[in-house]
Amino acid sequence: MTGLEKMKSRILEEARALADGKIAEADRRAAEILERATAEAEKSVVSISQRSEKDAAEYRERITSSIDLQRRARLLAAKQEVIAEVLDQSYERLKTMEPKKYFAMILRMVEKYAVPQQGIIYFSPADIKRMPAGFEAKVKKIAEEKGGKLDISREGRNIENGFVLVYGGMEENCTWKAVFDAKRDELADKIHHLLF
Repeated sequence: MTGLEKMKSRILEEARALADGKIAEADRRAAEILERATAEAEKSVVSISQRSEKDAAEYRERITSSIDLQRRARLLAAKQEVIAEVLDQSYERLKTMEPKKYFAMILRMVEKYAVPQQGIIYFSPADIKRMPAGFEAKVKKIAEEKGGKLDISREGRNIENGFVLVYGGMEENCTWKAVFDAKRDELADKIHHLLF
């Protein structure tokens, strides 16, 4: 069982234990209300007894509803925590990707974000140093196929990964962090559908 599964299991167990305790307390209180109502009913009219039973049932229903709401809120929080952890782990895997796959993904991103204009593409100093042979030609070819032109700057940008496109005075931040953050909600929805 992974740490994530243990954490999820522990959260669900705590929610169940809390719910069981609250239900037991509600049952105890409902029983007390019912006993008092029965004693009063023996002293007074039948209608008082019926009203007390109704009050006890409503009280139990309210408590049960409140417990269910708390359980669902904790379950939702646990799901959101799992989704956030999956997203964080995915981003970490992207950051440690082997160079061949890394630069192949960069080319797919260039294809997606390049526009039919003349521009400059900036990489981190580390990426400039480890850029594979022929990579610059592939970037230029992609840009030409889009009707534009891209030159790779030898001046590194202070970015961790990915790249920054500059067309005229406009910059397009295509770092993995920026792309990941922009797609976070969409990715969270997909993970939710896959896991739950």
